[in-house]
Amino acid sequence: MKLRLLLSLGVVAFAVTRAVSAQAFELGVVAFQMSSETHARVANAVEAAAREKGWDVVVLNSNGTLQTHSEQIENLVQSGVDGIVLAMSKPVEFDAQMQEVKDAGIPLITVMSGASPNALFDIQVNEYAVGSESALYLLGQLGYEGSILTDRFESNVGTRIRGKVLDVVLSENQAVKEVGSHSMARTKSWQEDVRNGMNALIMQNAGSFDGIWASFDGQAFIIDDLLKQQGMQKGDVVLVSTDGGPETFRRIKSPDSMLMATVAIPFEAMGEAAVDAMQKIAVEGAEKETITSGPYLYMKADLVDQSNVDNFIKE
Repeated sequence: MKLRLLLSLGVVAFAVTRAVSAQAFELGVVAFQMSSETHARVANAVEAAAREKGWDVVVLNSNGTLQTHSEQIENLVQSGVDGIVLAMSKPVEFDAQMQEVKDAGIPLITVMSGASPNALFDIQVNEYAVGSESALYLLGQLGYEGSILTDRFESNVGTRIRGKVLDVVLSENQAVKEVGSHSMARTKSWQEDVRNGMNALIMQNAGSFDGIWASFDGQAFIIDDLLKQQGMQKGDVVLVSTDGGPETFRRIKSPDSMLMATVAIPFEAMGEAAVDAMQKIAVEGAEKETITSGPYLYMKADLVDQSNVDNFIKE
């Protein structure tokens, strides 16, 4: 209660300051890995929405390194920005830096990062629902029997939850066997990690798997290309992933791609929601609870396959 009161007082004091010079608002944005399409989509959406309001925006890319991410958050605090948005950050690893942001009285909103007591809230989809959507779609396409490969990523809370939900689904449907799994370890050179790991897995299990589950679409693109190099055609295996976006939708629609479905996460809408919330809280002085009562602001994700992909493709 004391913590909430202090935060509220800090926001009120900040709002008074901003009311005098709202047009001079400076927003710091840090994306953990801009080579990942999803990180870039969030950061770009935040930047565009903030510039529409006439704000100054500083967009930083941590290039997938923990030290750089830490230094960039600290630099934004020292430079005295008026608000900070972190895309795909890691509250556990950067608890000290987020505490510095809070102590400095700077409103902090995270996107797809996980909850932190030092942030106002995290903008998320329900990863448990997302995980069940992709897992059940895959098993449904297989008729609830067969063998699958998986490509996981344990260092991100969202992809980790999706994998855990897949395990629960598999435990209740034991006619589907996971015959091989690669876990992406590196973030800075993740494409190479996925390509080498999944290529070896596909070669070792040639002819003995019916589907592949990928924890996010970037992995699925690499797997899709590897399968095509093996001479496979759409429908030979069921490839399912999560994230969505123009390239994903193109592949789902294309007869030359193995990708069958994704659970589309509204990254652009999340970035816009972060700026809208920052405006209401930091500039207009609204209480955080008027936007969400908990540590998360949830947004809806949609299952996209060939039956509805045309609805998501923008001409």
